[in-house]
Amino acid sequence: MTELSLNILDVAENSVKAGAPLTKIVVKANTNENLLTIIIDDNGCGMSEEQVKKVTDPFYTTRTTRKVGLGVPFFKEAAEATGGSFLIVSKQGVGTTVTASFVLNHIDRMPMGDLTATMHTLITMHEEKDFIFTYTVNDNSFTLDTRQLKEILGEISFKEFEVSNYIKDYLKENITSVTGEIII
Repeated sequence: MTELSLNILDVAENSVKAGAPLTKIVVKANTNENLLTIIIDDNGCGMSEEQVKKVTDPFYTTRTTRKVGLGVPFFKEAAEATGGSFLIVSKQGVGTTVTASFVLNHIDRMPMGDLTATMHTLITMHEEKDFIFTYTVNDNSFTLDTRQLKEILGEISFKEFEVSNYIKDYLKENITSVTGEIII
């Protein structure tokens, strides 16, 4: 994958497939610490200790449609290539937390990519699930919680044209506002 936002999409899709009713996605950049941290935390079915040990092996997958699983191994490699770290903590019946940290200004750090499109896709394509997205750059932060949107909208679908466009514009406006002039 060429952008971190695509790694986020891939891991969050794993959360959806794991039956997680709620997935929390945190993207936090701290320019003073030169650190970018991405956390994807779900309350899905979780993994056994054995699965956690194997999940970063590209030749291990639980999928029946193909014999390799490259998303998590690529995400891990992307973090570690910058001098960062990667950690998966999971418990069966409780959920999984993936934490990837990157040296922010490292030459090998992939660009963030289109975070707005990633979050918009997750929210609108999986409206039966809930997402809490928090985006922080230094002291500026923004959070979108789909449970609050559902409370306001009632039975109106996120896929409705006006609602979908509102969500996309809201994400873009707030991500841009939080980021300011800083390149992430």
